[in-house]
Amino acid sequence: MVGRKTVLITGGLALAGLAAAFVMAQPVDTVGLLTPDDAEVVALGQDIYADQCAACHGSRLEGQPNWRIRGEDGLLPAPPHDATGHTWHHNDETLFTLTKYGLAGLMENAPPSGMPVYEGVLSDQEIIAVLSFIKSTWPDDLREYHDELNAQSE
Repeated sequence: MVGRKTVLITGGLALAGLAAAFVMAQPVDTVGLLTPDDAEVVALGQDIYADQCAACHGSRLEGQPNWRIRGEDGLLPAPPHDATGHTWHHNDETLFTLTKYGLAGLMENAPPSGMPVYEGVLSDQEIIAVLSFIKSTWPDDLREYHDELNAQSE
């Protein structure tokens, strides 16, 4: 009898361990399109950002000086994508649409912008990777705020 109880208990513990491992191996629920905790996606995004975005938005995501004031050409300078900017004020869908289609993708009669359209230049997954990289650099409180924005828009 003692042997049978030991087998049952051991088997039960093994099943519980497998169940716990299964649950822990499941992907974390993400809110929105971006995956700032996926190291592979973030690394790809960082490379693409350096190649496609850093010339205007800065190698440290700092943006251009006086980014809130229109230049002589009538265009706003490139904003920062770090915590000092406003990128984190917009949900994933808005950021994706703006990156892929420009301001015209967000509004009719969009004002002129220096932001290039990346449709046909970057794939959707590459755009998501860049935006995931950007989000990965934000402090936790801004990332949490941004997740709440995404949850509200789902």
